[in-house]
Amino acid sequence: MTGRTPDTPGTPAGGPGRGAGVPLIVTEDPLLLDDLLRLCAAAGATPEVHPGPPGRRSAWEGAPLVLIGDDAARRVRSAPRRPGVVLVGRDPDDPGVWRHAVEIGADHVLVLPDGEQWLTDRIADVVEGVGRPALTVGVIGGRGGAGASTLACALAVTSARGGVRTLLVDADPLGGGLDVLLGGEAAEGLRWPAFASSRGRLGGGALEESLPSLHSLRVLSWDRGDCVSVPPDAVRAVLAAARRGGGAVVVDLPRRVDEGVAEILAQLDLAVLVVPAEIRAVAAAGRVASMAGMVLRDLRVAVRGPHAPGLDGAEVARLLGLPLLGEVPADPDLRPPATASLPPGAAPRAPLTRFCRQFWDRATASAGGR
Repeated sequence: MTGRTPDTPGTPAGGPGRGAGVPLIVTEDPLLLDDLLRLCAAAGATPEVHPGPPGRRSAWEGAPLVLIGDDAARRVRSAPRRPGVVLVGRDPDDPGVWRHAVEIGADHVLVLPDGEQWLTDRIADVVEGVGRPALTVGVIGGRGGAGASTLACALAVTSARGGVRTLLVDADPLGGGLDVLLGGEAAEGLRWPAFASSRGRLGGGALEESLPSLHSLRVLSWDRGDCVSVPPDAVRAVLAAARRGGGAVVVDLPRRVDEGVAEILAQLDLAVLVVPAEIRAVAAAGRVASMAGMVLRDLRVAVRGPHAPGLDGAEVARLLGLPLLGEVPADPDLRPPATASLPPGAAPRAPLTRFCRQFWDRATASAGGR
C-alpha cells in the first residue's frame, strides 16, 4: 500500500499548481485502501491517507475530495460538515451504509467495484482542477479548397496570441496535416496514431503536454504514416480531454461524416461551414450541411469571396437555410503556406486576423464568457 504520508501537506499530482489539490482517504480497511489507491493512481493522484479525521483541520477542510471507507464512518461523525465527501463501501447489501452517509453528511455513496469508473473520473477532475470546458469550434469546408483548414488555423493562432489556452485538432486524415500548414511538420510530439488505442478517460494535462507546440498553441495532427483512422472511442476520449482544460479548442473537420467525426460533432459548441460564393460550392455545401446538421447543435455559414453575381453572403445563407456568421475577407494569409511568411491569423493588422478576433469576441460573449 502506498500513499502520501498522513501529515504531509498535499500538492497536486504532476507538480505544484497543476490541479486543485489531492484527495483525502480515511480508512483502516487494507483491502479497501488498496482499491482506492489503485483508482487514485489511475487518475494520476497521490492522496493523503488517514485512519480517522486528520489532525490538521486544514487537511480536512482543504481537500477537494474526501473518500471515507464505511469502516471509518463512525470515526468522522464529529468532523465538520463539508461538501465533496464520498462514502465508499464494498457490500451492496449493507443497509447501514446509507445511515452512515446521512450521519457524516456524505454527498455520494459508492459501492466498489461497480462505481470504479465514476470515482476514477471524479478523482481525475480533482487532479486537473476541472472548471468550465473549452469553447469548442469546428470548421468544415462546403467543398474542397474552400479554405476551411486555413480558417481553422487562423482561428487557433488568433486565440493563442490573445493569451487563451488553445488546442488545434486536425480531424481530416487526408488533408495533408495542419502541422505542415503551420510549418511544424518536424516538431516533436505525438500525432493521432499514438492515441488509436486510447479508451476511457485521458488526462487533459498529459494530452496537452504530449502534443507539438507551434505558435503558442498545441496541435494534434496526423503523421505521414499509413494510419488514416482512429476508433470512435479513442476520438471521444481525446476530444473530451482536450476540452477539459478550458480555453479554446478548434477542430478542422473533413467533409465526410463517419463514426469518429460524429463523436467530434457531438462535442462542438459551434461549427462554421466555409462556403465560397459560387453556385457549385453552395450546392456541395448543402449536402455537407445536411450530413453534419444531423449531429451538430449549432451550424453557421462563413462565406468566402469573390462573389458570383447576385450571390452575396446573405443569399448564400438563405439558400443553405443556415445563419450567416460573416464573410471571410480576401487576405494574403489565404495564400498557400509555401508562399506565406506567417501562419494564418498571425499578422496583427491583416483582415483575416481581424475577422478571427471579432469571431472570438462574439463567440465567447454568446457562450457566457467562456
